[in-house]
Amino acid sequence: MKNNTPYCNSLFQYSRFQTREVAVGNVIIGGDQPICIQSMTTTDTMDTMGTVEQSIRLIDAGCEIVRITAPSKKEAENLKNIRDELHRRGYTQPLVADIHFTPNAAEIAARIVEKVRINPGNYADKKKFEILEYTDAQYNEELERIRERFLPLVKICKEEGTAMRIGTNHGSLSDRIMNRYGDTPLGMVESALEFTRICIEENFHEIIFSMKASNPQVMIQAYRLLVATMMKDGMDFPLHLGVTEAGEGEDGRIKSAVGIGSLLEDGLGDTIRVSLTEEPEAEIPVAKALVDRYLSNRTDQIPEIDNQSFHPYEYLKRQSLIVKNIGGDEVPRVIIDLSDLKKITPADLKNCGHYYNVDLDKWTTADAAADFLYVGKGSVDFELPGMVSVIQDADVWSEMSQTYPLLTDDFSNISTDLNFVLCSLENLDDIFIHALPDNSVLMLEAKTDHAMVEMRVAFLTLKTEIPVIMKREFNELDREHCRLYSSIDFGGLLIDGFGDGIWLNSKHNNKFINQTSFGILQATRTRISRTEYISCPSCGRTLFDLQETTAMIRKRTDHLKGLKIGIMGCIVNGPGEMADADYGYVGSGRGVISLYKGKEVVRKNIPAENAVDELIELIKEYNDWVDC
Repeated sequence: MKNNTPYCNSLFQYSRFQTREVAVGNVIIGGDQPICIQSMTTTDTMDTMGTVEQSIRLIDAGCEIVRITAPSKKEAENLKNIRDELHRRGYTQPLVADIHFTPNAAEIAARIVEKVRINPGNYADKKKFEILEYTDAQYNEELERIRERFLPLVKICKEEGTAMRIGTNHGSLSDRIMNRYGDTPLGMVESALEFTRICIEENFHEIIFSMKASNPQVMIQAYRLLVATMMKDGMDFPLHLGVTEAGEGEDGRIKSAVGIGSLLEDGLGDTIRVSLTEEPEAEIPVAKALVDRYLSNRTDQIPEIDNQSFHPYEYLKRQSLIVKNIGGDEVPRVIIDLSDLKKITPADLKNCGHYYNVDLDKWTTADAAADFLYVGKGSVDFELPGMVSVIQDADVWSEMSQTYPLLTDDFSNISTDLNFVLCSLENLDDIFIHALPDNSVLMLEAKTDHAMVEMRVAFLTLKTEIPVIMKREFNELDREHCRLYSSIDFGGLLIDGFGDGIWLNSKHNNKFINQTSFGILQATRTRISRTEYISCPSCGRTLFDLQETTAMIRKRTDHLKGLKIGIMGCIVNGPGEMADADYGYVGSGRGVISLYKGKEVVRKNIPAENAVDELIELIKEYNDWVDC
């Protein structure tokens, strides 16, 4: 896909992409309808009352559509009992059957619930990780086989008025797709379109798309490619947004906000699900916070410019010069604001990731530690750790070691070493650029609420390779909204290769700001400072306590910087869904676990009580373990 191929209505003004309306029971998705929030139960589907009670908790929390797994015919049949009990209690919210591997279960469920979700990667294929070369004739034969397997469900959905989500997952692409398109966003799109073309041929259009991945960059690119393809081919199906296996806690929220929010910013998305390894009700407030940001159209006036240097379908970092340790191929830098303190002490650096041991008279710097401290008109009169530098206002700046000036429009008091220059989109004309001191780094501020788009335009405006640090103020927001909205504004730009650092300001303490800043860099994979956990949110297929196990694994491995560990409840979310994990911990039966190195099973059917110890031993065996 060419870089200038459109994937949304506008790169410069908020405008929701117009899709067709699809009825899911009494909820309409798409068109001008509000963005819909949904989630999924984690109970055993055969536990009728347990599933009903959890569904009610979800609905009462604000969930508008409830998804329930149906891994076999018996679970699909029991959806009727769940639906009937919910109706008896006065709950008429639509139900969705989640299907993997079992077309016969899908065909049963389509006559009971309002929507069926199928995964095109495993609906008619078994994942064997085989390397095959298909001729065009053989490939067409495979498509005909898929058609025969899929057509009965299409006809039932058409007869019953049942909607369908064709939900591609990055890690569960079929061998056929993998061997023709690779493990790519393009492969994800084509996987969905193979099934969609069959629906269209049968005049069935009650379709909703999703393109989920645990890596927000892959997820965002796949949705953009999908919409670009729909625009080219005259399709207008609604979009269900989500980052799969986002994880738990702060990491899961940041990763979800980066992926979902970046697309919402460009007007894409009609329904969302935030996937957290927590109780499903915990997903709803996060989803509501994301959706609330887009309840009304934004009217910010952002100028339209040529976007030839924007690469929406691939990651290509903006080229910038290296000034000190900023720019070029250096990792993005983090700035923490200490300007409310007149005099900085060693203790003030603790929340920024730098720890001073009085007894040893020694500094220790964490992997997630701020690179620069902005002190405004304050001062530092002690020796700093070697990994941190200080920025002062230019009118009080002195040539102290590790201290640099922050300039606005007065360039008279400058450093020969490094200068930070505060600016916004409106400043970036040729006169301003030519007047910049040598060794400058821009501190780019957003002036509108549509900050991600405004700053994106600023990057596209710049014709020089000067490094740019992005600055945002969130002083009016509580912690949850600050975390989510900063993840959108910074994360969406980092995903697209923009920015050499971030400066997040808020009323909250510096520990929160530092953690959030490094969490955003981790989620966008632009700076890895800790272990990454790709953990599924659990469902009725899950074969162990995911929350407890994830916490246990995190406690013992969270010092392994840069390692990616997949924690999956069952084989459906197994080697495929943890596509780029280094190690995998996967439920393979009741009370037993299989361990993976990459996509390969290396230890099978380990008793669950021993499995975490075995995982640690496996990591040691491959020389990826370091002691705390």
